[in-house]
Parts: sequence; C-alpha cells; structure tokens
Amino acid sequence: MRIRGVKPFASAVGLLLGLLCAVEAAKGWTGPPAEATDRVKLDPLAVREICGFRIHGQNVPFEAVVLDKSTGEGVIRAKDKLDCELQKEHTFTIQAYDCGEGPDGGNMKKSHKATVHIQVNDMNEYSPVFKEKSYKATVIEGKKYDSILKVEAVDADCSFQFSQICSYEIVTPDVPFTIDKDGNIKNTEKLNYSKERMYKLTVTSYDCGKNRASEDVLVKINIKPTCKPSWQGFNKRIEYEPGTGSLALFPSMHLETCEEPITSIQVSIMLETNHIGKGCDRDTYSEKSLHKLCGASAGTVELLPTPSNSANWTVGLPTDNGHDSDQVFEFNGTQAIKVPEGVVSTTLKEPFTISVWMRHGPGGREKETILCNSDKTEMNRHHYSLYVHNCRLVLLLRQEPTESENYKPAEFHWKLDQVCDKEWHHYVLNIEFPAVTLFVDGATFEPFLVTEDYPLHASKIETQLTIGACWQGGSALMTQYFRGNLAGLMIRSGKLENKKVIDCLYTCKEGLDVQLPEEVASAVKVEFNPNQSSLTLEGDDIESFEKVMQHISYLNSRQFPTPGIRHLRVSTTVKCFNEETCISVPDSEGYVMVLQPEEPKISLSGIDHFARGAAEFESTEGVTLFPELRIVSTITREVEVEVEAETEAGGEDDPTVQETVVSEEIMHNLDTCEVTVVGDELNGDHESTHPSTSTKLQYILYIQHLAECLSLSTGVNTMANYEQVLHLIRYRNWHTEALFDRKFKLVCSELNGRYISNEFKVEVNVIHTANPMDHANNAMVQPQFINQVQHASVDLSGHNLANMHQASVVPSAATIVIVVCVSFLVFMIILGVFRIRAAHQGTLRDQENGKENEMDWDDSALTITVNPMETYEDQHSSEEEGDEEEEDSEDGEEEDDITSAESDSSEDEGGEQEDQQGSSRQQQLEWDDSTY
Repeated sequence: MRIRGVKPFASAVGLLLGLLCAVEAAKGWTGPPAEATDRVKLDPLAVREICGFRIHGQNVPFEAVVLDKSTGEGVIRAKDKLDCELQKEHTFTIQAYDCGEGPDGGNMKKSHKATVHIQVNDMNEYSPVFKEKSYKATVIEGKKYDSILKVEAVDADCSFQFSQICSYEIVTPDVPFTIDKDGNIKNTEKLNYSKERMYKLTVTSYDCGKNRASEDVLVKINIKPTCKPSWQGFNKRIEYEPGTGSLALFPSMHLETCEEPITSIQVSIMLETNHIGKGCDRDTYSEKSLHKLCGASAGTVELLPTPSNSANWTVGLPTDNGHDSDQVFEFNGTQAIKVPEGVVSTTLKEPFTISVWMRHGPGGREKETILCNSDKTEMNRHHYSLYVHNCRLVLLLRQEPTESENYKPAEFHWKLDQVCDKEWHHYVLNIEFPAVTLFVDGATFEPFLVTEDYPLHASKIETQLTIGACWQGGSALMTQYFRGNLAGLMIRSGKLENKKVIDCLYTCKEGLDVQLPEEVASAVKVEFNPNQSSLTLEGDDIESFEKVMQHISYLNSRQFPTPGIRHLRVSTTVKCFNEETCISVPDSEGYVMVLQPEEPKISLSGIDHFARGAAEFESTEGVTLFPELRIVSTITREVEVEVEAETEAGGEDDPTVQETVVSEEIMHNLDTCEVTVVGDELNGDHESTHPSTSTKLQYILYIQHLAECLSLSTGVNTMANYEQVLHLIRYRNWHTEALFDRKFKLVCSELNGRYISNEFKVEVNVIHTANPMDHANNAMVQPQFINQVQHASVDLSGHNLANMHQASVVPSAATIVIVVCVSFLVFMIILGVFRIRAAHQGTLRDQENGKENEMDWDDSALTITVNPMETYEDQHSSEEEGDEEEEDSEDGEEEDDITSAESDSSEDEGGEQEDQQGSSRQQQLEWDDSTY
C-alpha cells in the first residue's frame, strides 16, 4: 500500500483494512480443536470478534487501530511526521488477534502475519542549490567554444520529479553567451580582448517542479588576447639613480610559450649606448689623465685636447657641444688642424704608439687622412701618416735616409668592417719597425698587406703635423680630408702600450652585469662582449632561464654618469621538438633612463689681495700666489625631515615630514687648474710664473707655460693634492721699477671641463723702496710740519698700491686743513694708545709701537719711504712669534705722525685683518684701496 506523506503533518494518514484484515484473519482461522467439539458445539459459521492488531518490526513509525471488532476493520496510521527525503518506503508485518473466550479473554487466537509495504509520496519542498559559490574561466579572444565551463546545481527532494534540475538560465542581459539544460556555457560570437577583458554573468537554475534556485551564482569569464609567444613582465622604462650600484632589469620577467614543447632557448640582450660619447659612458678625463689612470707611463702627447688657453689648436673644430660625455671632434671633409711645433718630436723614437677613437663610414674611393706628417715647404713628401681608404686602415711609415738604399716596409694595410660601420671603435697601433700590431677594441689584427718603398732622401725641410687632412708643402694647401669623428688621438714615443692598458682604455664605465644563483649557474651558459654592452644566454630549462634573466642588471660605476636614455633590446630564438610548429618570440624593447646626477659646486677661496716688497718679486723664488688657497666641493640635495608640531588640543607633538634643502661636502677628483694673467700678458724678458724650486712637486706631471697662462695638470688627482701643488706656484718679476700690481685668475675643473670652479682672482701689489737721497730736493721744499715717514718692509694685505706716488710739496692753501687733521690725529693716537694699553697691559712705549704696526696708510698726499731691511723670510718667521716678542722687536723705533684718515683705517681694518688671519704680521701695514 502507498501512503502519501506530507512533511509538515503526516499523522492523519489512515487506511481501512476492513475486509482485507477480516479475510486475512479468516484465512488464519482454523476453528476449534477436534477434541473440543464434543464439549462445545459451535456454529461453524460463527466468527469471533477482532480485538487488535500487532505490528512486528523495529522502529516502525506506524500503528494499527481496530475500527470495528465484528468486521475486523482497522486502520494503520503514522505515529509521527513522515519524510520522504529520510526514507521513501517502509515494510513491516502485521498480525491480528481475537478477543478470546470468556470474560477474561482467555484462549486468544492470532492470525498469520501479513506483510505491509508503504511508499511515502514526495512534495516539491526544496529549491536547487549550486555546488560552487562562483565559477571562473579564461578564454582566448577570436575563438568560439563548444563549452567554456559547466555550472551544476542539485535539489534535495527525494523524488525523481522534484529532485532533477530541468533547466539553467543566464540572468544577465545582452551578453554573448548561452547556457544549455546541462549547465554548459558557451560564447555566441567571437570575443575581443580590446573590447572587453572580463565578463560577469549571473546564472540561475530550475528543478522539474519549476522551483528556482534559492541563490543565483556568479560566473566570471576572462578574455585573454590571442596567445602570442613573448616575454611577459617586461618594463619598458627603467630608471637608474646614479650611485646606487647595480639595478635589476627584469625582476619579474617570464617567457610565454603558449604551451609549446621547448628544447632550447637562446637570448641576446643588447644595451645600446652608441649615442653617448665614444660609444658608451666613459670617464671624460683628458686622454692623458686616462692613460695615467690605466697605468701607462709618461711620454704620452695628446693631439686632440679639449680647447683651452694652453691647448688652443682645436678651437675651430666642431665638438659635441657638451661635457656630460666624452669630448669628440667632427670632421666634415672641409676641416683640418695644424698641430703647433714642439708638441710632438719631428722624429719619433722607436718604438712608439698611436691610439685614436674613430667613427667613420661609409668608405669612399679617396684617401681620408687621420694624421699626417709631411714637408712644410717646397716638397710634398709624407713622412708618416694614418689614413682610411676603401674601408681599409693604412699606416704609412717612410724611413729616414740611411746608408743602405734598400726597399723597406712602408705601408701597412688592414681591411676591417669596423672602419666603415659608423660606430665608435678604439684603435691602437704598436709600432716597432718593421713590426706593426693593430688593436681594435682590444682585439689584435695583423696586416693583410705590407708594401715596401725606398727610404726618404736627405733634406733640411721642416715638417708639418696635421689632423683631418694632409699638408701639401709645395702648394700650401690641405688635401685628403677626413669625414667622420675623432677623439683621444695620442702619440706615445719610446714605449709600446701593453694589453692591460689597452683594455683599460677601451673598457666602459657602464654595462650589463649578472650574478648567477648557484642552482642555475650550470644550467645556463652566459657570454659577454668585451665592453659588456651585450650578453648571450643559452639553455634548455625555461625555469632556470627565467631565474637567470631576473638576475641581469645594469651598472654604471661613474660618480657622475652621463644622464639620458640607454635603449635595451631582448632578442630570443626558440627551438621546439617539432620544427614546423616552433614558436617565434618577438624582440622586447625598452630603455634605461639614467637620471641627472647631483652636480658638485667647486669653490676656490683664500687671500685674494696682498702686497709684497719689490725685493721679494725680484728674488729667485718670487712671491707665492696662493698661500692659503682652499678647494671645497659641495652638492645640494633635498631631504625629508620630521618636524615636531604641537596640536591645538592636547599640546602633544605631532611629527610631520617636510622637504628641506641641505648642502654637504663631497670628495672627488680634479684634473686641471689654470692660472691666467688678467690684463697685459707676461713679459717673458722679466716675468714668469713657476712652481717652487725648493720643494719637490711629487704630484705634478705636466705644466705648460704660455704668455698669458700657466696650465697646471697633475692629471686625475684629489683636491687636497691640487691644493698642495697650488700653494707652491710663484710669480717672479726681476724688473719691478714700473710695476705696481699684477692680477691673476685661477680656475680648476673636473672631468675635462664638465664641472668648473668659480674664478678665483688674486691681486698682488708691489711695495717700492726709495733712497732718501733721491728725494733731497723734494724734502727741502716740504713744509716743516710734515715728517718724513720711515717703516720696515710691510705686507699690505688686501690693498692696491697701483696709484702710489710721492707728493713732494703740500700746497699752501691746504695748510689749515692739514693742521686740523693733525690735531684730530693727536686725539686718535691718544684713543688708540688707551685701547692698546687696556688690551695688552703693556707699557706706553710698547703700545705706541704696536699701534704703529696696526696703522693703515693713505698715500694720496704723502711721501712714503719703505725700509727694505727685512726679507720675506723674516716677515714669515715673525708671524710665529708672540705679541710680546713683536713689541720687543720694535723697541726704540720712532713714532711718526700720521693723518686722521690713516688712523681710522688702522683701527677699523688692521685689527679685522688680524682676526681673520689668526695672527698679526710683524711690521706689515694693511692698505685700503677702496677709493683708488
């Protein structure tokens, strides 16, 4: 039998058993026993009443109840609520029993057991539920899928009708997707990554009883562009801050192979720096300084120096118009320069070396001369030259006249692609006749052709050395012009360059670097080119390969690198198992942006105005120009600092961050200092600037004298060493009768002129001494109240005596004015004596002498005679003595009358100069030239 079960209430279920139960009972009834028939007659048709039913089974949720005892009708009902989801069917046995005999119901009879089957009917009480909270899928654009993903919902109802999901539905409108009854989602059109990168869909479901899902589900479909093998995670712009060491270029880079099986990978990484200087970032020191840094010995002559007062023959050549990178010179086929006589010896000693940086191309049919030494007049003989012809580099070396007139090697030819590729290359020729070795970018090349010629005939014709063309002595014209760029042209006589020095000159200060992890060091092969501007990687394991890529970095070791862009290119070649379907990885391109470095400010300071006696200028040593010179370099930068600010409420400190500008001193090198005369040029007959001969200048490598300039170059050296050398520079004049002052200017620079100091100007005054007998006539006509002034040799620091003169006669009209001035002078002397007595607690005589040493003089109306008794050395020795010794040394000198103007000057400036310099200079008067 079937019982329709309702989950909320099932106890009212009933079943009439009636005749069924009676029949079942009758079937089990057999009548009384045969032996009783004699005692009780019973009607054979009589049936006893049914008193109850008994259900057999464990945990049967049903009970049977008698409705009519006479008919045996009863009902089976549930004891509690039935749930189809817990149990769909119930099976048990039931047995009926009568009321028995007699009042006590004895001799009760039971029927046989009958089996009851009860099936619980289901109701659609549950709604569908999705198995996942959300669904995700990724598809590639431009492709139609049969199924992108499948969603699935379930229903908890027990019956087949109500537990089945009959349909799914996409709730989101206007999307290019559809879903079938099984939950498969597919696109209805080809998807476009550029149009939409991700779709979000809301999906619901229905069971067969039309119940909708209790909660809809979210489906995300990501759109990927068409799979193209390429490097992923590559940043096109990479910023490099100077002074930060190495910078990783590909920290998160990986290779997308579109699931193709890969057998090997080869990657070439190029750092393009051809637009910077001579092909990459190198120190911009002069070539001579670079040779020193690389360990080359002395004897190198620079033929293409940066234009300066001491080397001006390159002034007319176009340059790169900047100092951030190396100084290069352009030759356009119409320009050439003549090297002055004396720069290079006429006959080069063997062996010798020629080195040059060159960028040239394409080649032409005509010869293009780099360097040429030819007859200056009359003839056109080429003694030696270096030129380019048809992408060949040729060295011509004609031998000088000898006793034998045999053929000798004269021309050496190298056929090189580098000569015409429009890129910078470094060429070094080591010449040890008859052998010539060429180094190009550090690699050795032997000449493919050597031709011979007779030695030159003997002649007394002078030669002319030219760059960029060849001098034709007979026609006084240039020929065989060069077209390209040159830099760093050097000749080194007497010694060859070794390989270590050549490699050092060529090596860049920037490049690629890689620090391989141990676990992948053997899995990937790494090779660099000589200047580390490119590297090649080769391997077969993608994971190891990507780790190596992530450890490749850019490094620039310059303290002040050249700012700007360095282009970066990654080229990849991949080999697969099936060569026909092997993928092609496109080049990845980006750039490294080197930021502007913080530029240093080089400051020169010291004593910029002083006077010395004429005897010191005329001495062998002369006068020190920069006795207290100080060279300091600073940079200014912005820093973030925390500022404590009080809050209005609680008064507590509230730290805030603000930017402030600070200046700090840094240490770096200098490479040149120039001392230049301001005004008339030095007269070589009686003037010179020179270093001290009493001290060994261990740092000086090169000093060049011109009429207006002394160029001091120690090469690349510290500022402290340059200070030490400049302290020893002296000026000498052995004809000072007509000289009253001289002005000089000092300028120092770093990196071949990239950073230049301020112009430090020094004015030197000459104090002339005079013999009293030479002025006898003047003394006779001087008023008697004007006393002749006599002093020891003085140092008039900070004053100009250029207008110094002798006034032999005071006009009578000014007598009254002078009397008033003398009266005021007496007052000032008394005041000065009082001040000196209070300061030194000395005697009146010592105070007056000390006062006399401090007084400044105005020579506008007086004749001054200077005592030349004391030497420059005595003056400096007296500077180290104490105040009491200074006073004692002047004991016995007469006190001279001075004007009021001089007294004011002595009080205001004399003491101030002493405070600034730290000690008073014995017997030196300070002069004020502000009114001259």
